[in-house]
Amino acid sequence: MTVALMWEARAAEGRGGDLLAWVRAQPPAGAPLRREILGAPGDRVLVITWWAAAYDAELPELPEPPGELLHRPVHRWRFESYGDG
Repeated sequence: MTVALMWEARAAEGRGGDLLAWVRAQPPAGAPLRREILGAPGDRVLVITWWAAAYDAELPELPEPPGELLHRPVHRWRFESYGDG
């Protein structure tokens, strides 16, 4: 089974570049199959990691960034992959 962990944060006003730099500086914990970093309007940063694991497996996640970088708390989701269509 493949599980995707999604981590999404919105940067504090004017801190989008700092939040992105912080995320990029975090080494991938464990050995994900894949890791992707995405951005969206509103200085949002999304990180998706894919794992060969059971849905309820204990998996490493990105920590909370320093509070001064955030507009609001980090959101986290977990999804099970159903394949490519």
